[in-house]
Amino acid sequence: MRRPRKGGAKPEKGGTAAREGAKGAKGGTAAREGAKGAKGAKGKSKKDAPREETPRKRPLEVRKRKSEAHPGHRGSAVRIAALRAQAAPPVGPKPFDVFAIAAPGLAPLVAAECVAMGYAPTDVSAAGVSLALLPDDLFLLNARLRVASRVLVRLAEFEARDFATLEKAAAKLPWGRFVAPGMAVRLRVTCRKSRLYHSDAVAERVARGIAGAVDGVTVGTRAPADDDDAADVASGASGTSALPQLVVVRLEHDVCTISVDSSGALLHRRGWRQAVAKAPLRETLAAAMLAGCAWQRDEALVDPFCGSGTIGIEAALLARNIAPGLSRSYAMEAWPGASAEVFAAHRLALRRQVKPRVGAPIVLRDRDAGAIAAARANAERAGVLADVDIAQGPLSALALADVAAAGLVCTNPPYGLRVSEGGDLRGLFARLGDVVRAGGDGWRLGLLMPADKALLGQLRVPLRTALTTSNGGIGVGLVLKDRG
Repeated sequence: MRRPRKGGAKPEKGGTAAREGAKGAKGGTAAREGAKGAKGAKGKSKKDAPREETPRKRPLEVRKRKSEAHPGHRGSAVRIAALRAQAAPPVGPKPFDVFAIAAPGLAPLVAAECVAMGYAPTDVSAAGVSLALLPDDLFLLNARLRVASRVLVRLAEFEARDFATLEKAAAKLPWGRFVAPGMAVRLRVTCRKSRLYHSDAVAERVARGIAGAVDGVTVGTRAPADDDDAADVASGASGTSALPQLVVVRLEHDVCTISVDSSGALLHRRGWRQAVAKAPLRETLAAAMLAGCAWQRDEALVDPFCGSGTIGIEAALLARNIAPGLSRSYAMEAWPGASAEVFAAHRLALRRQVKPRVGAPIVLRDRDAGAIAAARANAERAGVLADVDIAQGPLSALALADVAAAGLVCTNPPYGLRVSEGGDLRGLFARLGDVVRAGGDGWRLGLLMPADKALLGQLRVPLRTALTTSNGGIGVGLVLKDRG
């Protein structure tokens, strides 16, 4: 508003100054009519304030907002966001929450395997080893693990005190990432010390969540336990059979953990052991024996009770750096979006790491002709027949000094609960002690057997227990005699 000149003409009728003047003022100048000179101006209400300022400010504010929203400004903002995105590190796939299951007493050995592969465990418990792995590493872990039983991917862990909570949480899980349309699914449910104690009812709620998320799936709710020998037969001897996708549900103290299996058949199913002798030893347990004995790849190894050859074959695979699961398939290869080309490339890379031969003698003996035939057939399927010395012969004919000056006798000897029940094995163990002592101070001994003091006493060598586990449902220990 233009300020009126001093002593100037009166404002025009109806002018702005007249409207702003004090009420009742007549013929005064604009200065006297202004807010400063008018008596009683202090008592004016907000309604009497000048009205022109508001409409004059609004267009300015509107114009300002319009200028900020101009397409050119939006383009700049987009370009800045794009530059920031380029400068920021790329966001890769989220790692899986992985759990490698171990047999009782073997979790530390599985953890040591993972560390040797370059995978740092996030936790080690009695049941197994937790890790955070990307999909490629998950495949390699399955293919290279020698001691673990299977590898799970945990989808969720939550509190569930009622079926409504369980069903709601199960329905939200990303089933489509692990279960393809039309796939068969089997559920294994265990409930311990929880309000939801009925395993079949729990399985039914989880099955609804899977069926609601993926079209055409069929869900079985009674998968056999991993420690059930019938489960091994059902899974196929080669480890390459097409199995339903296993989902593991565990409720303990009202906490529910839901996981999917990435392995398929149990990991001891390497694919080569089709011929078996009496009381067969799982490949994973044989590998655990070698790890528990701290066997070195350039150290001679002798198994005088070799059976179907499991310990010696596992030793040859380890010595030549052959991944134990190189020739089998895994459940994760059937997951939606899985790339057969990527898995083939991983297998090719693993084959290129194989060494041409073992670094020390591996000698397998058994007095049973059928066991020797099975051992040879298995070694041939495993691709290590040329790396092991397999022959029929009694324990008394074994001379360790003829094999090497030092080495390891590693065996799962017969014991009453499995093979020779009712027989007296004390003479056999006494002869084994004689053979080891005759080999000299450079030879060590590792036995997987129950803590039978009567039998172990016949060896007459100092012993210590390296670990305890189970074999075929029987509690056993790895008993060692060190050098000297």
